[in-house]
Amino acid sequence: MAVPPSTYPCHLLPLFLAFFQGALLLFFALFVTYDKPSAEDTILVANQVYSTFPFFQDIQVMLMVGLGLLLTFLPRYGFSALTHNFLLLNFSMQWIHLDLHKLLISEFAAVTVLISMGAILGRVSPCQLLVMATREIPIYLTSEWVIVTCLGVLDVGGTITIHVFSCYFGLGVSKALFRATQKPLHPKETPTPSSDLMSLVGTLILWVFWPSFVAVLCQPGDAQHRAILNTLLAMSASAITTVVASSLLERDDKLSLGHLQNGSLAGGVAIGVVADMALPPVAALALGSLSAMVCILGFRFLTPLLGRKLRLLDQCGIHNLHGLPGIQGAAASVLAVLVASKDTSGSQPSQLSPARGNASEVLEGLQRGPTLFTLVQQ
Repeated sequence: MAVPPSTYPCHLLPLFLAFFQGALLLFFALFVTYDKPSAEDTILVANQVYSTFPFFQDIQVMLMVGLGLLLTFLPRYGFSALTHNFLLLNFSMQWIHLDLHKLLISEFAAVTVLISMGAILGRVSPCQLLVMATREIPIYLTSEWVIVTCLGVLDVGGTITIHVFSCYFGLGVSKALFRATQKPLHPKETPTPSSDLMSLVGTLILWVFWPSFVAVLCQPGDAQHRAILNTLLAMSASAITTVVASSLLERDDKLSLGHLQNGSLAGGVAIGVVADMALPPVAALALGSLSAMVCILGFRFLTPLLGRKLRLLDQCGIHNLHGLPGIQGAAASVLAVLVASKDTSGSQPSQLSPARGNASEVLEGLQRGPTLFTLVQQ
């Protein structure tokens, strides 16, 4: 469980936070102010607020409530999980430029910290989590800039830049902290029916709001429309597949709540990198089903193997929910780009609409394809 208070200096957490907040207040007082927008800028900002802020609110509910409750599966760590989730989110969001789009980027940076925390949940102190956050956020921003801006990778839902990165960063932290010995599972770390129920409620909240997380940075219009529908299709398929796979793998055909809490979200992780592409609906369904199967098989076979062979602690199974489906989604995006680049015969070739202008040159010249709604009706 968490590190006993006697192993680190008294009042270290409030002193750390007070120093950080004081330095931030000084920085804001000296260097940060609001711009004076012109009449044209006012219209653009108003449009951005009306189009983006509802998505932003959905993401806030996901992170504050959904992800917080998802981490309460440890019966004696539920209060700490919610508190640490709330603390890390606020700590990680304040390193921003005063702009609604940048605020979304800061939210995504905070997501990486919250996902990485899942690997070491209940085994570290709050100060250790804050130290991890101070190191992870700059590294994430650098890697995101390299992947999106320099390499031109299209990743609207953060499958590669957020899920894969945060998974292996968290596993790296876990290996660095617990590489000497493999600590056995503590009896208090075994989920109870009530803690599993709270965690399942968090899963349901995440499931409902996940399309907003994927679609928020998409180009408004067809691309955003496709992202929402593709995400819903993938997550519906992953939820059904999770029930099937878990029932077949468990004794007496009983459904594992741990599998349902994670496998039903795997489709949302995998679809993010291709969500705004003009894919046929069956592709979203197939990707959601495959990601759920990979996630469940990872929990059933891979996690125990990594624990025995590599002494790797993965408390929440982030490798199965974020790492493996993220890699699967990245492979699907490569296949989609190759198929789109070879499609020269049809009068309506698919268009892969980039979510960010930095990567728009990658597929420049491709004609606009039909929306997913049109494909469904056809």
